[in-house]
Order: sequence, then structure tokens, then C-alpha cells
Amino acid sequence: MALGIVLLAGILNARSETLDEIVVTANRRPISLLDYPGSISRMSTDTVALTAATHASELLNRVPGAMIQRGSGQESLTALRSPVLTGAGACGAVLVLEDGVPIRPVGSCNVNELFEVNVEQAAAVELMRGPGSVLYGSSAVHGIVNVIPPRPEDLPALGIGLETGDAAYRRIRLASGSSNDKQGFGLAMHATDDGGWRESSGFTEQKLNAVWTHPQGEHALTLRIAATNLDQETAGFIEGENSYRDPVLAHSNPDPGAYRDAYSLRASLGYEHAAGLSARAYVRSSRMDFLQHFLLGQPVEDNGQESGGLMLSFTDGEFAGGELMLGYDMDFAASTLKQHQDEPTTDGSPAANAIRPAGKHYDYAVDSSVIAVYAQWRRPLSSRWSVEAALRYEQVRYDYDNRMIDGNTDENGVPCPGGCLYSRPADRSDDFGEFAPRLGLVWRPRAALAAWLSLARGFRAPEATELYRLQRQQSVADLAAEHVDAVELGLRLRGGNASFDVAAYHMDKDNVILRDSAGFNVSGGSTRHRGIEYRGQWSFLPGWSVEGAGSYAVHEYRFTAAVEQGEQITTGNDIDTAPRDLHALRLRHGSDSAAAELEWLHVGAYWTNAANTARYGGHDLVNLRLSLHPTPRWSVSARVTNLLDAAYADRADFAFGNHRYFPGRDRAYFIELDWRKD
Repeated sequence: MALGIVLLAGILNARSETLDEIVVTANRRPISLLDYPGSISRMSTDTVALTAATHASELLNRVPGAMIQRGSGQESLTALRSPVLTGAGACGAVLVLEDGVPIRPVGSCNVNELFEVNVEQAAAVELMRGPGSVLYGSSAVHGIVNVIPPRPEDLPALGIGLETGDAAYRRIRLASGSSNDKQGFGLAMHATDDGGWRESSGFTEQKLNAVWTHPQGEHALTLRIAATNLDQETAGFIEGENSYRDPVLAHSNPDPGAYRDAYSLRASLGYEHAAGLSARAYVRSSRMDFLQHFLLGQPVEDNGQESGGLMLSFTDGEFAGGELMLGYDMDFAASTLKQHQDEPTTDGSPAANAIRPAGKHYDYAVDSSVIAVYAQWRRPLSSRWSVEAALRYEQVRYDYDNRMIDGNTDENGVPCPGGCLYSRPADRSDDFGEFAPRLGLVWRPRAALAAWLSLARGFRAPEATELYRLQRQQSVADLAAEHVDAVELGLRLRGGNASFDVAAYHMDKDNVILRDSAGFNVSGGSTRHRGIEYRGQWSFLPGWSVEGAGSYAVHEYRFTAAVEQGEQITTGNDIDTAPRDLHALRLRHGSDSAAAELEWLHVGAYWTNAANTARYGGHDLVNLRLSLHPTPRWSVSARVTNLLDAAYADRADFAFGNHRYFPGRDRAYFIELDWRKD
């Protein structure tokens, strides 16, 4: 409360100059944030550079309502106006874009897919909170993460960075760009070798973004290429209540043989015309194989997808007194998944071992298609009021081909006692057609003040794994698309030396897909999500500023059911892994020759099981970042994460009768030396 009073005082005494922030994700094209009826946060190049993230969570958790939990290596689980989402459909709740293009096709997402984008060298990162399906379709249920790579003019003629840190951490960065009136070319890449602070948990990683631009009068072409590669040793949960507080256990790895290998490649060609025409053609490819160390028998999964699509839009700035945008999206993909186990299962009870045979468990392909049309109309109602109305219709189709024997036998058709765990449905097709409306109202009584009201629906088609990776006696998963209906009310204030945003939201989600007590994938869950988010910044002295951001939210079950592993869901209970409090405070100093930031992060307590009987107490972290620029070409930066060496859990969980944790890293130091030629 005291922070809010300080920030509000700064705004009321601010200079009259308005800070005009421009965002692109909200509208698929540049728009002033003060004219947008919704919540979106943009992290600029300077913020990306100062944060110098070694994992996407370090940057994205700066946003109100966001909590990215770091797993082992570069793995992550995401919460954005939601609990931390897990399971087959978790990755379908938050859409990840690269320069406005989804990095994966509908139905083939990856819960850890943030490691497939170059957050570390982005020109900007935008997080849109709340449903975004009206413009982006399936999976934009709780929000959108859009990583915007640099253009040639954002890059130095040549830049090199060398970084080292604790646990044999090493990273090299390279950036180069050139541009003129006819064309531009840019390249940003980095390679990381991390020894891992836990036993057998190191990884190597490479990411690259290349861009070519060709402006010509009213026309502009942009070609982008992105590639990533990850070779990771994976550390698993440690068990035992509060075991994360034991430094020996925290550094241990119960699954030293676990691994994850993944690569991705994407290319897009964009065309823009000053008359309002926009076209984007793209192709994508990704592969991943990993040991499922969290399952009995530890089977290996291999998955991949080849996909491509086209995004078209036309904007008429003088339609019926407003701006009309019409769009058409199509996307086609061929995805595969295999799961196999080399040895018989021996790490469970005799009954559990018997239903998990060695050999292949799944081997299937899914051809998918998405066709969508949408329209959005924005119009001023008066000098102070404007309205935005939009509607999207999307048709998703899956054609599934089982490449094994149908049913729940082993790969040779031999039944298990009572039926094998893994069940393979027969070949089939599934279709999902969904409408997504949105209505927004903006009131601007003065240039630096805006209030908004929005109503929106988000949806996601079931993931292919939810439909076709079945268990026990289930032969058909008759699933519906998940929906969320949201209402949001917000206020923005902008001044020359202060800014403040606050938003309250209410979201009801239905047709939630879950695995019931029989092990079947079913639709029928419902949840409710309510909260208030805030962000404020005040430059109280030249070069000095303070920023506060956070949220208070309640995420609760709205149904009662017994689910897998005998867990009981009761309506009114908090959803597990959903802290009500997330807050941050940052003190920053900046000048031409130096920048510094002291950051405090607070994660409140949360239940770790659906029955609300096991709890994690939350934690507080302090991080320090420094950057010095002794000459225009040279800079040196240093970071200390977890400055106070707090014992905490990146992720807390309760399953199979045990408290389980991904322990948080203890105090760590990083230093980087950079040289650039402009």
C-alpha cells in the first residue's frame, strides 16, 4: 500500500508530457498502449540487456501475473493469469509467438517450448495477459508471449560478448547488423555451456536469429530465420518435506541418466504494403527426444513436427468512421510421436510393473490443418471514447494414423494382466470449430489517462496427445475445446517521470480437460480465475527510479471429481501451484556510463495438491545487476542471483504421497565482457 501511495504521488506530480508506448502484439500491428483495451507489458532492449537472462523465467517474471517456474536446465512451466499449468494440455493455454508467428502448430505444442525462442537477444518481449484468441486463435487462452527478434538497425556493426559464471557456466554472444535505404541484414546468436549446479544437470545450447529486410517505397519485405539446439542432462525432483532446505539434497540428482535433446528451425517471409496489406508465409520444423524419468519404466519419447502456413490481413483506416482489419490464417502440419522402453519395468509395485511392458508404447502420426477468418473494427465514439469489436472463426482438423496395433496390448499384441497401461486408439479424424468474440471500450479523459473495459473469449482445441495418447481401456477420447470467458477493467496513467497500471479481471474456464480416476482423458472440469494486477514506476531523481509490480489472484476449482492417482478435487478449493501473491520491487539507477538494478521478488505460499492438504510456504529472492560502460565500445556487467542465498524451491509439488521439489539455485555470480563497433 505504501508503495502504491508513493507511485501515485509521483504520477500526480509528474510533468504533463505523455510517454507514448507502442505495442504490436495486441493488434497484430503497432498501436499506442493507451488506446488498447487490455493488459500488455513490453520489455525493451535495455531491460533485456540488463537482465541478461540465463533462463526465460528471469525476464518474463518481471511482468505482473506471470510466474515461470524453472525446471531442470532450460525446462519451464508457465503461469500467466493462471496456476502453474502441467500435463498434456498445459502448453496449449499460453501461446508463444516469434515476431507474431506461433512457433509451433496447433495440437503439437511443448510445455517447455520457451527454450525454442531467443529471449536472451530479443529486441523486445511482449506479454499479453488474458484471452487473445480473437486475433491469434487456439492456445491464446490465458495469454500470449511474443518474442520480437532484432532488426538490422537494432544491431551493432559487430558485437561480441564473453560471459562466465558459477558451476562452469560459459556463454558467448555475437551480433552484427548493417542497413541502408535498399536493404539490411542482421545476425544475433549465442552459445551456452552450463556445467549445471546440480549433479549431472549441465547443458549446451545454441540459438540463432538472422534477418534480411528490403524496403522499397510503399513496399517492404522481411525474411527471418531462427534456429535453436539444446543438449541437456536433466535433474529430477528431490523428495521429502522441505528437502530443498538441505544443501546436499538440493545439489543432488536422483535421475542422473535423464536427458533432453531438442532442436528447432523456423523461417518466415513477410510482405507489408503502406495501403494496409500484410502477408506472412512461414515454415517450421522441430524434433525432440527425452527420457521420461518421471514415469515408471522411464520410457523415451521422440516427437517432431513439420509445418507451414500463411497469415493474411488487410486494414482499411477509413471504414465507417473507424479502422477495419480483415484477416485470414491457415496452417498445416505433419506431427509424429513415438514412445518406447528398452527394459522391463522394475521400479514400481509388481502390479504397476506388469502393465508397463518393454518395447514400443505409441507410434502415431497426426496431420493437422487450421483455417481461420477474423475481423476487427476500432472506432472513436467521441473525443474521449472509442470502441473495439472483433470476431474470429477457426476450424481445426486432425487426421490421426496409428502405426501400431490398436488397443492396450504390448507392441506384439500380447495383453497385460488386466490390460496394459498404454492404449492406442484406431485411426480417426477430429474436427473443432470455434468462435472467439471480443469487445473493448476505452475512455481517455486526458492525454495521459486511459481506462478500459473488455469482454473476451479464448479457446484451445485439444492437444493431439490428449486425444490419441490414451491409457487403460479408453479407446476414444471424446473431448471438446476448452473455453475461457473473461471480463477486465483497467486504468493507465502516464506522465513524464511516472506511470501506473492497474487491472482487475474475472475469468471462467470450462470444458477443462483432465485425466479422471479411471485414467481416461475427459472434458468436464471448470475453474475460476480472479485477480488484480498492478505496475508502477516513478523516476524520483535524475537517473533514479523505483518500480513495483505484482498481483493478487485467486484460482479455484469449480467442480468436484476424483482424478488420477486418487486425488480429490473439490469445488471452491484453490488450484494447486497457484500462489495468491506475486510481487516485485526494483530500484534502478542509470546513466550513460553505468546501470544498476536491485530486485526483490516475492512468491507467496501455495497448495501443492488439489485436496489443499500439502503446502509450500513461498519465498523471497534478491538479485543484483550492474553494468559499466567505460568507453563507447567496451562494457562489463556483473550479476548476483539470489544475493541473500535463500533456500527455496523453483517448483514444489505433492504426488505419489511425497513432497517433491525442484530446488532453487543458491547464490550465483556471473560476469560478462562486451565489445561493440557501431
